Amino acid sequence: MKPRVLALDFDGTIAVNDTIDVDVAAAIQEARGAGLLAVLVTSRILSDLEAVFCSPSPFDAIVAENGAVLQLPDLPSPITLSREPDLRFLTELRSRGIRHQCGQCVIEAGADAAPQVVEIIRSLGLPLAITFNLGRLMVLPHGVSKASGLQEALWRLRASVHNAVAIGNAENDHQLLDACEIGAAVAWGSEALRCSADEVVPGDGPGAVARYIRDLLSLARIPPERMGRRRMRLGTLSTGEPLDLAIRGRNLLVGGDPKSGKSWMAGSLCEQLILKRYSLCILDPEGDYACLEALPGVIVHPVDGKDTSFLALERVLKHPDLSLVVDMSTTPQEEKPLLVRQFLETLNRVRQVTGLPHRVVVDEAHYFLNRLDDPKLFDRELGGYLLVTYRISDLSPDILSATEAVIVTRVDDRRQALALLALAPGVGTPSAWLALLADLAIDEAVMLPGPLESGGSLKRFRVAPRLTAHVRHRQKYADVPLCLEQEFVFTRDGRPTGERARTVRDLLSALPALPDDVVQGHLTRGDFRRWIEDVFGDGELGGAILRLERGDAASVRDALRRAIADRYGGSSSPTSHVARKDSS
Repeated sequence: MKPRVLALDFDGTIAVNDTIDVDVAAAIQEARGAGLLAVLVTSRILSDLEAVFCSPSPFDAIVAENGAVLQLPDLPSPITLSREPDLRFLTELRSRGIRHQCGQCVIEAGADAAPQVVEIIRSLGLPLAITFNLGRLMVLPHGVSKASGLQEALWRLRASVHNAVAIGNAENDHQLLDACEIGAAVAWGSEALRCSADEVVPGDGPGAVARYIRDLLSLARIPPERMGRRRMRLGTLSTGEPLDLAIRGRNLLVGGDPKSGKSWMAGSLCEQLILKRYSLCILDPEGDYACLEALPGVIVHPVDGKDTSFLALERVLKHPDLSLVVDMSTTPQEEKPLLVRQFLETLNRVRQVTGLPHRVVVDEAHYFLNRLDDPKLFDRELGGYLLVTYRISDLSPDILSATEAVIVTRVDDRRQALALLALAPGVGTPSAWLALLADLAIDEAVMLPGPLESGGSLKRFRVAPRLTAHVRHRQKYADVPLCLEQEFVFTRDGRPTGERARTVRDLLSALPALPDDVVQGHLTRGDFRRWIEDVFGDGELGGAILRLERGDAASVRDALRRAIADRYGGSSSPTSHVARKDSS
């Protein structure tokens, strides 16, 4: 994770007696000069802070009143993020002689008044909650916290809590630290906060925060070992226990044979990251990930290799709440390596400045990362890559050495299996290893030893279910020609007719003009179904064709065309035959 935001509590964390520690103030300026955003997140009433800060404010934003009020430097007045105090509640406080202070939204009182305050809230039936802050209590509507206020601030600043480090000291900082990727409690603050924080800032006063900030500035990214609270579900072990993987910023590798479930596994990880509001950029050479558009904040952008300016894509990538699928399925195959190279260079530049996207996914990685003639193409400093491949042996050794967790689906290819064995020495004999990988079912995978979650051993698991539908290479096979070995050759009585289909649309266009006996022969032998299932991996359409195979050509031809058109797009009405003729 590249640090991009400092979310700082005020009293007792960076300030004493209304005065910010001088060294902390200098460190904040250094952080802002290095491109970080500094956000003050405090329980203070905003008007009380006016005398504390000279103009201009040393912060990019101030979240005041424990998350209820937001002030941005370029706005003339603050933004209230909650309701104003209820007049009935204030009247009852006065009638009971409870001393209090009222802000735009928050009501403060002494902590010892808590029993009476709770009784007032209960008797009036108000949707209010109490939060303690050392010797004080605050009353705000349910759901308002430092965390909610920070999220509102970062949304306006186009930044993400997943690039944020929060530092606090007291009870009301729990949610703030939980919301950020790294939550740090100061050693001189609340013991409960220290126990639940990701890290503890050592020292005995605000001056120590300056050292902590400068330590962050010295890092290109927060090392993976300093993170791990957020996790992804890989699947279930044979014991029934769940197997999780800490998200962190590690480089992940998913390998396995074609049609072995590796894209399913990678897609599952992408879904979980997106739903946890990490931003992704997925370089999708074959249209496997377009289904993710069903999830919130996902944009699928088709590219054909003609426009390499990427300006529109860069604008999308700068929004932390958006993920981008770059669909290259219609790009000529020979143009994809250069296109991916240009994408990766663009991503490196954007990520070095903004820390976004949080993760870069490269499918068919062996085709694009088989050498490192440009050492910056794969940004080892920032990490955060998910590489998907069926030819692990073709990946650059430098890429393999940078991999921090490996997940493998079924592998029958001996060369690829042995290449994987080199990444996990000590897991067993080569023969046992080959047998294990070949034995994996379509819904199984193994996690290699290495990550902390593996416990130092191989973990075989059943892959977690997907949320979005996955149709293998649907767009690719609809329009992009197959290789000669995979094309469909029409025959009559076992002899080629001279007509062929190399795409689904070729088959769709050919069906109206084919003689009945040719169509009938292919239906009877199950040729159409096997082509769809074996080449495309599309069992759903194969099942639909199976149900049609018992009919005669005259009655099922239109139904067959409708089934293909519904699945892959295109018209099912009669058209001219566009399947290729044999040149001989």
